[in-house]
Amino acid sequence: MARAGYWNHNVHYQPVILAAVPAGCGPALDVGCGDGMLACRLADRCDEVTGIDRDPRMIALARAQAHGRTRFIEADFPTYPFEAGSFDFVCANTSLHHMDFAAALTAMARALRPGGRLAVIGLAADRSLADLLAAAPAVPVNLVYRALYRQGESGAPVMDPQMSWREVRAAAAQTLPGVRYRRRLLWRYSLLWRKPGPRPQAAAA
Repeated sequence: MARAGYWNHNVHYQPVILAAVPAGCGPALDVGCGDGMLACRLADRCDEVTGIDRDPRMIALARAQAHGRTRFIEADFPTYPFEAGSFDFVCANTSLHHMDFAAALTAMARALRPGGRLAVIGLAADRSLADLLAAAPAVPVNLVYRALYRQGESGAPVMDPQMSWREVRAAAAQTLPGVRYRRRLLWRYSLLWRKPGPRPQAAAA
């Protein structure tokens, strides 16, 4: 597997996404792919990987490391005309708070084939005392990780999340019935979901 060249909270949770890739995965889609690091790591597990991002500088960085199993599209994801059922696996790593959340999840689900899998790592806003208390244990853990690993950033645009943890969980459950939501330690949540229906035999082979 390709190794990450630097560490941050988004890179830290890439293994959650990678572990969700179905066996025998055909085409995969990385939504908000940034510099292409995750897409290139996905290419070790998928037949082909498409990354999409609306930031031209990020796409230029991604294309600089592209190889035969990866391609990158500069476009706004929710409105990009991917054909329905195009992918065995669709993911997003800390990019959905840059989009309309429900519209992005709906578009991700539409792009999946029946039986395909979706994985999201996301960022939400602390809106209550309970949120702040839940986040507190991450502070010392983060200091340890920063001491152990080489901290770095891709240079992707940064935006504060507008939805609270509670709002994310409710909206995800409404958009993707049966989705598995989990709040993660380092200020992230995960969403894991399988699209209903049998996976096509050719893709499952």
